[in-house]
Amino acid sequence: MYDTDKIKTTQGDLEITFIGHGSLMCRFNNMVIHIDPVSDMGDYSGLPKADLILVTHSHYDHFKPETVDMLTKNGTELVISEDCVNEARGGIVMKNGDTKTVKGLVIEAVPAYNIKHMRAPGKPFHPKGVGNGYVLTLGDKRVYIAGDTENIPEMKELSEIDIAFLPMNLPYTMTPEMTADAALSFKPKILYPYHFGETDTGRLIDLLKDNPEIEVRVRDLQ
Repeated sequence: MYDTDKIKTTQGDLEITFIGHGSLMCRFNNMVIHIDPVSDMGDYSGLPKADLILVTHSHYDHFKPETVDMLTKNGTELVISEDCVNEARGGIVMKNGDTKTVKGLVIEAVPAYNIKHMRAPGKPFHPKGVGNGYVLTLGDKRVYIAGDTENIPEMKELSEIDIAFLPMNLPYTMTPEMTADAALSFKPKILYPYHFGETDTGRLIDLLKDNPEIEVRVRDLQ
């Protein structure tokens, strides 16, 4: 039903399924991980329930409690940002800078916020200290799901990222130029632009064409 990429790790294959916008599903080591599951972005009725659910922030296109409930089974762990607490039915809260081990996986919470793009003067679409990006360690691979953010200083401090999902949805997150700047700072081996809306992914490919160490993969993640 949805496209899936398969990436080899030291603990077996990592399968990444592209549901749409910011919604992803990963299978790894007999575990199903749903990231920002929102039923408006895809049909979850035929997808497996989650062992682990990650929510980057509370905006409607990233967090829908009804979808989380639909994917929850006995033993499911939910990891949320602090702004989701009032709507979530429980969950492990991670703040910017936290590192936790959940279901045997190391999860790092990275800040996600706007510096330039504003809802109104002095009011960023995503204020600092609210949303998370997450770095997951899956075997020998480090996977960074950035959430809604710009090319912030904290992102540029990342290292040894194998796979990165960077947002490029204007005006809320990054331009192709900002996305390229972010990618060049920490140089993921594979870069997926995601929830990019109408933003030109071809422009990002062109900006990074002289950097073959970064493989840009465009999937259906509008």
